Amino acid sequence: MGRTSLCWVLLLLLGSSCGTSRKTLVAPKAIPMKDEARVEELSNAKLTTEPVAEVKSPLLQEAAAIKAEMTPEEKVAEQRRTGVNKNADWASAVHYDLRKPNFVIIHHTSQNSTAQTIRTFQVPHSKVSAHYVIGRDGQLVQMLNDYERGWHAGRSKWGTVTDINSVSIGIELDNNGREPFPDAQINTLLVLLETLKSKYLIPQLNFIGHGDIAPTRKDDPSVLFPWKRLAQKGFGIWYNEEFLVDPPATFNPIDALKIIGYDMSNPDAAIRAFKRKYIVTEVNGTLTTRDKAVLYDLYRKYY
Repeated sequence: MGRTSLCWVLLLLLGSSCGTSRKTLVAPKAIPMKDEARVEELSNAKLTTEPVAEVKSPLLQEAAAIKAEMTPEEKVAEQRRTGVNKNADWASAVHYDLRKPNFVIIHHTSQNSTAQTIRTFQVPHSKVSAHYVIGRDGQLVQMLNDYERGWHAGRSKWGTVTDINSVSIGIELDNNGREPFPDAQINTLLVLLETLKSKYLIPQLNFIGHGDIAPTRKDDPSVLFPWKRLAQKGFGIWYNEEFLVDPPATFNPIDALKIIGYDMSNPDAAIRAFKRKYIVTEVNGTLTTRDKAVLYDLYRKYY
């Protein structure tokens, strides 16, 4: 046996190098396989939503465990691979793109620091993320590519859209929900919103809050968030405070809220979300005469 062949045998048995020293390479986690047939067998295994410990088949258990250990990058690669139909001939089209964001959803974090929020979005068990986090000091941190689908909206609805995550960019503001939003933070937000609006041609009406799209579950951003200031820059809408008129007798406020986008399956929750954003005081499920005038002004101006 020649020296080269002997070296390779020693490498396989001892894991050491022969001849000149070489830098140790750390390979990514790999599926322990005996041959290519095993690779194909695991690739074609139908994964289950059961916890790994409850999976009866050793093959499925191994495949599920491997999938659970994947990094986000590996999961994307896996999705690209499994999105190809092996029973079809492949002829690549040249006209396509990734998802296009058409909404911006603004949140407050309900946490105590930017670092805490970033950590929350990086631990596997949280199952939540956003595209951007803005600190109290104005620090801007991007955590997802704009074209990627974040997990920030949860169970939500706006108009006829029920999968908000697939069409939106999520922005989290470092705020515990009980404090004002600092100027430095809002100034950074305004610059970011201008960038997103011009880059993706997001309509003015489509800059909304988490509480708007999930009124039964969420109340962020809080009543302290400056929606009027954003609307003056073209991000969202506001009413004419100097010229409010009583709506006509035929005006139906419930229909108006629905046309604006609110989910009216729970009218009280939708009214509270509306008042939190536009009325600020007396956030409850009852529309006063002035509340109806505000709603009517928004309705006739923008819808």
